[in-house]
Amino acid sequence: MEIGVLGPVSVHLQNGSIVPTAGKPRQLLALLALRCGRVVPVSTLMEEVWGDDIPRSGLTTLQTYVLQLRRLIADAIPAGAPWTAKELLTTSFNGYQLSVTPSSFDLDEFERLARWGDVALERGDAESASKHLSQALALWRGQALMDVPMGRVLTMEVIGMEEARMRVHEQRIVADLRLGKHAMLIPELRKLVAENPMHENICASLMIAFHRAGSMPRALQVFRNLRQALISELGVEPSSRLQKLHQALLSSTPDLSLREFYMSDVNMAGIA
Repeated sequence: MEIGVLGPVSVHLQNGSIVPTAGKPRQLLALLALRCGRVVPVSTLMEEVWGDDIPRSGLTTLQTYVLQLRRLIADAIPAGAPWTAKELLTTSFNGYQLSVTPSSFDLDEFERLARWGDVALERGDAESASKHLSQALALWRGQALMDVPMGRVLTMEVIGMEEARMRVHEQRIVADLRLGKHAMLIPELRKLVAENPMHENICASLMIAFHRAGSMPRALQVFRNLRQALISELGVEPSSRLQKLHQALLSSTPDLSLREFYMSDVNMAGIA
């Protein structure tokens, strides 16, 4: 089985896709795929599909959706395969489970590459970090589960995945700044700042990239725009780290480092 969730949902067996066209069965499959190899309780599945408005026939309807998924699985199982649809989508402990080890799962691969990138960044190997983190980001085909109707459970799952994506993106930028790619990063960072005008790490990266590229006025303008957005939207000033970076720019500090100004859960030792 091949599973893809970093974009439109994709679940394939050897003879084709098992993704249903109807919205609610697609929700069900997406949640089972995300938690492949783990039992998803019936209560969680019904919460995802109906929220607080579970119909009286909810359990029967859920069982119907499972039956539809098993039919799709049966159609995709090659002749002579040693397993059946009920063995791939099992019922156990008052829940359902995709009982299979995927031959490929883009979320698992993303997380593995992200870990490798973090380790490389921690040991000061910016080139390897940039490579692994870039490969992780390249697995994304759009927003996570972009073609799946989402209830509360999937919404929280997607928020977590998108936050992980942003964190990996930030770390890849750190690695590329370490490699001296500040000029190449400016267009990408300007786009990210436009999309996330109150994201302090991204703004700090752009300020430092502009500074290293010899464009001090633009670096200072990034801070002014950030400050204006924070005051207007949240009524707060930029963090002390960003204010410290701003002061370093004003005093023309010759060699700004992200180590002091970047808020990250990765050890920044050795990251310039």
